[in-house]
Amino acid sequence: MRTNSTMTAGMEPETTSKVRAVPAPTVLPHIEAPQRVAPADARELSKLFLARLESVEEGTPEYQYVRNTLIEMNLSLVRYVARRFSSRRESMEDVLQVGTIGLIKAIDRYDPSRDVEFTTLAVPYIQGEIKRFFRDTTWSVRVPRRLQELRIDLARAREQLEGEGGHEPSVAELADHLDMPESEVAEGLVACNGYDSDSIDRPIQAGGGGKQQTGLVADLIGAEDPALGLAEDIQALKPHLARLDDRDRTLLRLRFGAEMTQAEIGEELGLSQMHVSRLLTRACTTLREGLLAEG
Repeated sequence: MRTNSTMTAGMEPETTSKVRAVPAPTVLPHIEAPQRVAPADARELSKLFLARLESVEEGTPEYQYVRNTLIEMNLSLVRYVARRFSSRRESMEDVLQVGTIGLIKAIDRYDPSRDVEFTTLAVPYIQGEIKRFFRDTTWSVRVPRRLQELRIDLARAREQLEGEGGHEPSVAELADHLDMPESEVAEGLVACNGYDSDSIDRPIQAGGGGKQQTGLVADLIGAEDPALGLAEDIQALKPHLARLDDRDRTLLRLRFGAEMTQAEIGEELGLSQMHVSRLLTRACTTLREGLLAEG
């Protein structure tokens, strides 16, 4: 084994006991800068430190030294796995921190007696933590996990079907390919819209070169039209108006259609202003109660 310049030898001869599968030295090398240990040396030293970690009492200074040294020596493994996700837009520092959590879990759960390479256990743990981080933080809108996983299946299915047919696959084609109901596929496609978001102040580019700005995304967002609400109210009122008698409908037409005052309506129909007021109040109350009953 190559010896790193940062290590000082202090190991006793290995034990010849047949009980332990991995030798456990009583004195470990003192490593001043674990992160500078070459990967090949780190793999060999990790075997000694992992074996020692099994025999020392948790919470003691020696336990902390062995465990912390193992973490620092194997940070290169975290960086190696994290490079596979370098194309993501998330901060690489965050990815490394999450990957380190996976490394720590692998160290705590490693069993030297199984005679399995530490990297065989550590890499899946590191990858799992990083993928879980992306799953939980990259979606702009929080959706159920099953829909997050369905998005990946839909992306793969769409890519495969486009390669075979050369056109955008329909919901029915995706459902047939994935062997699932069309309603579930449609729900997944809607959920995909929540994966990424964009600023409403982003300029809209036009033209082949995409250099001509034609406006902002916000310009494409519609505004609430009060006239639509009025149209809905009128349609809802129609059946209730039809139930009123002719005199009440005439009163409402003159008051709200012709915008006549109550006094003018009284002169028109030969009624007192007070009587007109009572009739209008009763008619409006009847209409209001009918609308509320529907709601």
